[in-house]
Amino acid sequence: MTASLPNAVVTATAVAAVSIRGVRKLFGSGENAVHAVDGVDLDIADGEFFCLLGPSGSGKTTLLRMIAGFELPTDGTILLQGADVTRLPPFDRDVNTVFQDYALFPHMSVADNVGYGLKVKKAPKAERVRRVGEALETVQLGAYGSRKPSQLSGGQRQRIALARALINRPKVLLLDEPLGALDLKLRQQMQVELKAIQTQVGITFIFVTHDQEEALTMSDRIAVFNRGRVEQVGTPADVYERPSTSFVAGFVGTSNLLEGSVASSLLGVEGTFTIRPEKIRVLGTTETTEGSETQGGHDVHAPGMVQHVEYLGPYTRLRVALDAGAVLQVMVQNTGDGVARGPGERVVLAFERRHIFDIQ
Repeated sequence: MTASLPNAVVTATAVAAVSIRGVRKLFGSGENAVHAVDGVDLDIADGEFFCLLGPSGSGKTTLLRMIAGFELPTDGTILLQGADVTRLPPFDRDVNTVFQDYALFPHMSVADNVGYGLKVKKAPKAERVRRVGEALETVQLGAYGSRKPSQLSGGQRQRIALARALINRPKVLLLDEPLGALDLKLRQQMQVELKAIQTQVGITFIFVTHDQEEALTMSDRIAVFNRGRVEQVGTPADVYERPSTSFVAGFVGTSNLLEGSVASSLLGVEGTFTIRPEKIRVLGTTETTEGSETQGGHDVHAPGMVQHVEYLGPYTRLRVALDAGAVLQVMVQNTGDGVARGPGERVVLAFERRHIFDIQ
């Protein structure tokens, strides 16, 4: 079996944009204290698109607020570009934050919203006009400077909030579920645009989300949070293809667990293992498996019965009850070949050992 170990600390080769060491945050005291963040260590590289992914209450937003300075850690240290900012107020940190609700001033024009931070810093008017124009062009809204926020779509307002945050040229941009209020199609469009903008400006982005697709689509690396702790850090492919814990396997996409007597029966070893639904092939009981073996005959074959079928457009999801005692989900691409598996049909599931990973 191929093992993947948890990687809660990734050491940067240069000074990291953000370094987090032993950070904890408790709300309340005594027996009623809540460990919102419980001993997190992270290094986030300069220019990286880094995602904090996890369910509600996992600690990701609390950590982001501590990086921003809106919350102070109970313990631990936060470094920005190597400088200790743990106790500094937000305005003394070279970071900006983009929120889900945009926080635009409704009475101001788009240009005035974007240039507000420069006006507070008393930047010369000519410089403000120039940099506002550049920021609006970066988010592809150069012709919208005279409009009010109420005249913009949700996606446009989100881009204006992004331009306002970028105009001060922070070292780190913090994004707290900024796409959560958008509909699915617009959210998917903004994922592509946001990654393109980050690549263009080269600023470190730290992005908080509970949406696995957002994290997998945009991130250079992902930290998966659960109950205030980091369960795994890695590239999107690492986290999805090689989950190191059962929580990661279940939260990031859909995964099947093989454990106990099922693992012993199918794999010949004890332990807990995971395999993704799309890695499993469905064969009829009369189909020959000869020639389907790979890597010297290391395929696993598991007979069972189809319990449930869901048509989902590009693919069909099957739930198959194995004779060995587990129920596995299988994704079958709808290629139009006419092969269908109905409830009650006997099948054989086939998968390769290289797609199976042992987890904690």
